[in-house]
Amino acid sequence: MIRQIAIAAVGLSVLAACATAPIYRPADSARSTGYMEQKIEEGRYSVSFRGSSSTPREDVEAYLLYRAAELTLNHGFDHFIVVTRGVDSKSQLRPSHLSVSAHYGFGYSYYHPRYGWRGMYDPFWHDAPTYREVTRYEATAEIVMREGEKPADDEKAFDARDVMKNVGQRIMP
Repeated sequence: MIRQIAIAAVGLSVLAACATAPIYRPADSARSTGYMEQKIEEGRYSVSFRGSSSTPREDVEAYLLYRAAELTLNHGFDHFIVVTRGVDSKSQLRPSHLSVSAHYGFGYSYYHPRYGWRGMYDPFWHDAPTYREVTRYEATAEIVMREGEKPADDEKAFDARDVMKNVGQRIMP
């Protein structure tokens, strides 16, 4: 019994570590999590941020704004104007592969062509596979960087320093 509790505790701590891993970083490729930018012309960039399946939409949008502000300040500008902005979502159903049973201990599920998903140690107890919906968000924006004070009447204009200060509290570098 103690062994089963210890194994379950280790499994939960591994899952918690994965869920809290920093995601604000450059993307390694077009399919990985993180930010990407493409220079369009002087002072104009296309910026995107792709989150993991555990990143809420609000965080993905905040990371995008933070990256736009960071990019603006790195290039010597003071504010940026969002020309276009959008969020794409991709959802899919994934079967749960990992199961923890108090009676049988720690085990993995397997797929049998005739019977579907079954537990390795208790194939007769799981009649139906367990699925969960996984959604990944990607936010994109085209920004134009400007010097000086942001226009007060333009709702698409953002002061880069204010964005870094206010949104930066949510960022996990």
